[in-house]
Amino acid sequence: MSDLRKINIDGTEYEVPGEYTLMQACEEYGGAEIPRFCYHERLSVAGNCRMCLVEWEGAPKPQASCALQVKDLRPNRDGTPANIRTNSEVVKKAREGVMEFLLINHPLDCPICDQGGECDLQDQAMAYGRDSSRFEENKRAVDDKFMGPLVNTIMTRCIQCTRCVRFVTEVGGVQEIGMASRGEDAEITTYLEQSLTSELSGNVIDLCPVGALTSKPYAFNARPWELDKIESVDVMDAVGSNIRVDSRGGAVLRILPVVNDDVNEEWISDKTRFVWDGLGRQRLDKPYIRENGKLRAAGWDETLALVAEKMSGAPEKIGVIAGDLCDAESMKAMKDLAETLEIKNIDCRQDGSILGTGARQEYLFNTTIAGVEKADAILLIGTNPRHEAPLVNTRIRKAWLTGNTEVGVIGEAADLTYEFEHVGSSAADVAKFAKSRSGFAKTFKAAKNPVVIVGAAALCGKDGAALLNAVGAMSSKIVRDDWNGFNVLHTAASRVAGLDMGFVPGENGKSTDAILDGAASGEIETVYLMGADELDTSKLKDAFVIYQGHHGDAGAHVADIILPGAAYTEKDGIYVNMEGRVQLGSRAIAPKGDAKEDWAILRALSGHLNKVLPYDNIHALREKLFADHPTFISLDVAPGATDAGAFDTSKLGVKGELSSEALKNPISDFYMTNPIARASNVMAECSAVIADEDIKVAAE
Repeated sequence: MSDLRKINIDGTEYEVPGEYTLMQACEEYGGAEIPRFCYHERLSVAGNCRMCLVEWEGAPKPQASCALQVKDLRPNRDGTPANIRTNSEVVKKAREGVMEFLLINHPLDCPICDQGGECDLQDQAMAYGRDSSRFEENKRAVDDKFMGPLVNTIMTRCIQCTRCVRFVTEVGGVQEIGMASRGEDAEITTYLEQSLTSELSGNVIDLCPVGALTSKPYAFNARPWELDKIESVDVMDAVGSNIRVDSRGGAVLRILPVVNDDVNEEWISDKTRFVWDGLGRQRLDKPYIRENGKLRAAGWDETLALVAEKMSGAPEKIGVIAGDLCDAESMKAMKDLAETLEIKNIDCRQDGSILGTGARQEYLFNTTIAGVEKADAILLIGTNPRHEAPLVNTRIRKAWLTGNTEVGVIGEAADLTYEFEHVGSSAADVAKFAKSRSGFAKTFKAAKNPVVIVGAAALCGKDGAALLNAVGAMSSKIVRDDWNGFNVLHTAASRVAGLDMGFVPGENGKSTDAILDGAASGEIETVYLMGADELDTSKLKDAFVIYQGHHGDAGAHVADIILPGAAYTEKDGIYVNMEGRVQLGSRAIAPKGDAKEDWAILRALSGHLNKVLPYDNIHALREKLFADHPTFISLDVAPGATDAGAFDTSKLGVKGELSSEALKNPISDFYMTNPIARASNVMAECSAVIADEDIKVAAE
């Protein structure tokens, strides 16, 4: 239990935990509003803006409430608790003085500043500043800095709060921004005048309390009060980051994070934040039919009639593959339709993974994303969480920064932003690690809360089951009633929902790889790609391909029929993240042109097939989804260690020969992992910048 201390805040006495800062105590217990610029709940305390000054009666001067803890307060001479005042004349005068100093060199160019309407300096100047300035000297000017294609800089506006420096260093793990010089010459700068390389660099835009760091792609697009704001869920990875989609006139103009301490805290990756321009490019906005090698636009009735004709053939000659961005409703509608047509060749694992045939905990991130911070030893197998799930990587880094967590890696070594011991590179090394009694293996086996994180890509291919078996055997010691340290790190937003509803081959059905091989050999005649683009489309040349999706990407290029669907910002949908957490995505704008929501396309197709699905709206569809698969009922709940004791990891896979071939990280280009990202000019520019940086490093 916390050490409680008595403190008098604005005339009322409270008992407050001693480790609280004065700012926390005054806001949480006293109900006061304390202004701040440099302080941020998730960053280290800098104490350099002085805007949070409060009066400690008896002290010679006002105190910075963000940097002084309650336990450091001495009682009054008569033994009564220390008196803190947040609204006295002393405090008012002090804050006015601080604000006056902050505005000495500020250019005051609010009318042309992109931060206008969301600027902390603007708001606090109104609330706590003077009505005039006493300074007539010339203002200081600072050169703008180059921070890459995402972050725009106007450094004359900077007030040296150092939030960006602390974020990039502490959370991002790359020391690329710092404060140079002192006094009047102090300025925030990039050390080498090069682009920021962190996958989280865009968060400095939200952190900046003035207009010094703004979004370069969003520059001068809109004012915040012009935008429609809808909270939704991100699909760029399997983390399920909570986001806010801002739109105007049917176009998404920016994407911002929504605070969820259990998932993404208040950060999002750069791909999540800046992919929005790809939502308006290379879109499929009407049905197409390929005739004589060329696509022609067609009506829905004609197109669906042709699809129905092709789907009415022998069930064993039809294959269905769901992609990485599908919502649960569309996969449920497709699964129900496939069952009525007796099609068993269905699969949501377009990467060829072997997961999903056993217990649910077999394919979940069981420790939970927030639970990673409790780990004291973490073993990464065949994964690079910095690229596959940046927000999981920040949790690992946070645990490592405490000094109590050690990390080991089996697989391809990479810069993960924290130190680790490279204990192997192949699946065969997993078995060797399990037998080892030295180095990180010794630390791991002695750990109280050990964690294994295996990349979903490592469980693909012919030896995937054997690797899963080996990991399961090793993990049997880290699963107990109150702790489940076995985790699979997925990269596809749709994967867990697909596995939860059993969107996998039926008895004697073919998996993704078998469907593709069957299409190449002529055994499979019709392939239905539901947003599936991350596969070898060269094997589909001889098959009749139906593509349902929203972008003209790989799947659409080989399609004989194209059914235009809705992107994740254009439909209501359920997504299940890697933890098994069910979340609701919301529609921000309407689908493009003649495109329709994916489940609605399948419902219309079922009518053409005379196999009408038993739901006419999304609510009825969800009712059937919940009835058939109860795991979808509980919203925003991660199973965690529930029933962990009954989770038999020794039965995860099948025994077999473990390959000595090196495990490769699945993502070679963080910015080009899905159709939306590949359509984005901003992502293309980021990819080019990183490639150029890699070339420079290699040349050196």
